[in-house]
Amino acid sequence: VQLQAFGGGLVQPGGSLTLSCVASGLTSDYYSIGWFRQAPGKQREGISCFGHTDDRTYYADFVKGRFTVSRDNAKNTVRLQIDNLKPGDTAVYYCAAGLREGPFCLYTIFYDYWGQGTEVTVSS
Repeated sequence: VQLQAFGGGLVQPGGSLTLSCVASGLTSDYYSIGWFRQAPGKQREGISCFGHTDDRTYYADFVKGRFTVSRDNAKNTVRLQIDNLKPGDTAVYYCAAGLREGPFCLYTIFYDYWGQGTEVTVSS
């Protein structure tokens, strides 16, 4: 299984950005995809996740409507749109795949495979 996250960059506060994650090699229909981020000096935290067979998408409490996940199953791509970016959003953003589904998908331990991360810097 391979995951590739891309789309990061330097963005001014208040701007928007869409990150993409392309997954390949998943042979089962029963899996979860999650988005995480890790700011310098901080632990990796879950942003959003969903199970492939589940209609629900889970979001962390801090998201507050600024983060939106979308799925493009035909392209094996998951996107994370971030609106009204703040300096506190500066981090490396990762996507991950776990061979299970359920409401605990916001935890890093849930995942078996990780992408390399894409860096987002919010600064004026």
